[in-house]
Amino acid sequence: MGLSVSDRGKAVATFRYVHVELMETLAQWTPTSPEMEVKLMLGEHIWDAAQNADALGKRTRELRLPLQHSLKPVDAYVHLLGELRQERDTCRRLSGLYDAILPGLDARYHAYLEQTDALLDAPTVRILEQLRSTGARMIKQSRELRAELPAFGNVDRDWIEAMKARESRIPTLVS
Repeated sequence: MGLSVSDRGKAVATFRYVHVELMETLAQWTPTSPEMEVKLMLGEHIWDAAQNADALGKRTRELRLPLQHSLKPVDAYVHLLGELRQERDTCRRLSGLYDAILPGLDARYHAYLEQTDALLDAPTVRILEQLRSTGARMIKQSRELRAELPAFGNVDRDWIEAMKARESRIPTLVS
């Protein structure tokens, strides 16, 4: 059956909010990360998040919402993103974003693609497929950086597992 236009619009606007938040978080982290290798990667990923937010924002207009419209996700997810943004430790920043948040978003995009009608919602399908590809590349680049510079991989495993669990326990982003 697929999702209604209203349901699709709310989901896309919520995904846009998340990407704007990720862009702003990366932009905040870049000058406060002392490691040049991290700054370079984050700079590229700011651009990626901005492009993702822009594509989603253009789609909101096509789904009968204002251009570049954002909807705040459920409070638990907003709180999780806010906690991650305030993180000061580079290792935790990288692990939280690239091992918890981005894989969680990928799973949410996959779930959306499973629910929507691929023909009626083809533009959103293409955008989310691109977001999944971009997210996979970002995760890969982070893993390569952490493999090259193992000190960046030194994060408390219990902390990252708790982040992953918190993200996965949030049943939906759309409020």
